[in-house]
Amino acid sequence: MSHKPTAGAALPRVTVPALDGGSLTLGGGGGWQMIVVYRGKHCPLCRRYLGTLEGLKEAYGEQGIKLTLVSADPREKAEATKAEWGLTLPLGYDLSVEQMKQLGLYVSAPRSPQETDRPFAEPGVFVVNPAGGLQIVDIANAPFARPDLEALLDGITFVKGKDYPVRGTLD
Repeated sequence: MSHKPTAGAALPRVTVPALDGGSLTLGGGGGWQMIVVYRGKHCPLCRRYLGTLEGLKEAYGEQGIKLTLVSADPREKAEATKAEWGLTLPLGYDLSVEQMKQLGLYVSAPRSPQETDRPFAEPGVFVVNPAGGLQIVDIANAPFARPDLEALLDGITFVKGKDYPVRGTLD
């Protein structure tokens, strides 16, 4: 069963293989981290979204935000995605259904073997603050519902500059 993440709480620590070797740990603390979960190579909207993020990576880097991309795709598809989409950001792969549920993501089954061959996560963006808490959470159940990356960068810049608190914590 999937549980939606709580604003301000720690993102469940999930480790996935990294395309460039080793592994990537999502969550934790010590600095600002933005994790972008994308649906996979089969998604043209993901290609456009991650292309936009690639164009903004310097601006995010100037704000001290470490960017990480992750999907359920197997290594071969992640390699093809990186090459065909021109990605340079750290890329994790083989996100399991259990890990998707730990992160509170919506999970979809493929519509056909031509789309993909395994369940995949719908989009999610997690901004983790230096204390390891979820500063910003955006989880969608459809590929066309995602935060604007320039507006998100402006918002993170504001949060950092004004020591703005985590919002949405009132039960």
